[in-house]
Amino acid sequence: MFPTALTISHVRIPLKRAIKHASHTRTYTDSLLACCQLSNGSIGYGEGLPRDYVTGETVEGAIDLLKRSKIADQLRATSWPQAAAAAEALTLEPVPGDQRGIGGNAARCAIELAWLDACGKAFKQGVDSLVPMLAPELHQPAAQVRYSAVITSAKGRKLKLLSRLYRCAGFRQIKVKVGIDGYDDAARLAEVRRLAGPAMAIRIDANEAWSTEQAIVALNNLKSVGLEWVEQPCPVASDAGLARVRKETGVPVMLDESLCGRLDAEAAIAGELCDIFNLRLSKCGGFIPTLRLAQRAKAAGLRCQLGCQVGETGVLSAAGRRFAQSVGGLAAVEGSYDRHLVKERLTTQNLSFGLGGKAPALTGYGLGIDLDPAAIARVTVRREVLCG
Repeated sequence: MFPTALTISHVRIPLKRAIKHASHTRTYTDSLLACCQLSNGSIGYGEGLPRDYVTGETVEGAIDLLKRSKIADQLRATSWPQAAAAAEALTLEPVPGDQRGIGGNAARCAIELAWLDACGKAFKQGVDSLVPMLAPELHQPAAQVRYSAVITSAKGRKLKLLSRLYRCAGFRQIKVKVGIDGYDDAARLAEVRRLAGPAMAIRIDANEAWSTEQAIVALNNLKSVGLEWVEQPCPVASDAGLARVRKETGVPVMLDESLCGRLDAEAAIAGELCDIFNLRLSKCGGFIPTLRLAQRAKAAGLRCQLGCQVGETGVLSAAGRRFAQSVGGLAAVEGSYDRHLVKERLTTQNLSFGLGGKAPALTGYGLGIDLDPAAIARVTVRREVLCG
């Protein structure tokens, strides 16, 4: 089995509302959509979201990287284990100046998922079956995935409404974005705690907003609300100060922008920089690289959250669902916003979470989804043929 056709498309999808945090405001999403057709006729899809403020990738740069990488020649399989091995071995051309080894992660993710989706259909396997095969110590299948809620830039009446809504809808966890210019974090968090109730697990995400000193002051001021952890309090360049943040505040630290690949993980563990990894399939390079990071975290005694990229469509949502329904012990799960956020979800299935963040495990082969060609055509900006 090998690819007879492989394409990559730039799709641009408007969001239903603006998403604002300390480092970016987004009103639409730019995604890479890969399509892989195999020699037996099976077709698979994958998605990656290049974000220059996360992995340094842009859409144009990612497409150019894929065009100069010999991808199709690396993808061969006569069995599902061979398909997994080919996916794990997939490499792109080097990115100049990419010392962290993450400069092609979103591009790689799109191709890897398309290959695994197509091969899963060909060999009659769900993508989640990779977990017991490659990381049996992490395998804990579940019939349901429970997603957490998020509050981005809401304040005033909207903040009150969302806090009450999430509590009444049965959510157990809320993430609140902090560090936004002009916002009173202490007042906002106090309001969320008051209205969401004492049982709600609240965590915060600063998106690199603070220096080491600012993080220590801010967290010591905010922790009385009861914080599960703080996500990416400082810029990547200030990672060395995170050990101090942990020690001087007592608030567990999660790495996000600082945790995109193997080298990042090793540096974080060696420097005792964090308590939790935020794993996101696109920023980490795909399903299997993300699984390997989860293994490394477990071996080091760290926890993991499965996060998502803002604006991902049903393709990445399905891949994330497959991961979450098979990997046990995740501290939180984010994603599957579909109809709640994007105006075109691309899949014929509605993968949006329901009340309390609940969503059923996916079944079927590959990712277990079907795509809407008309929806894809409406949002495609550019399409390039990589082979075939």
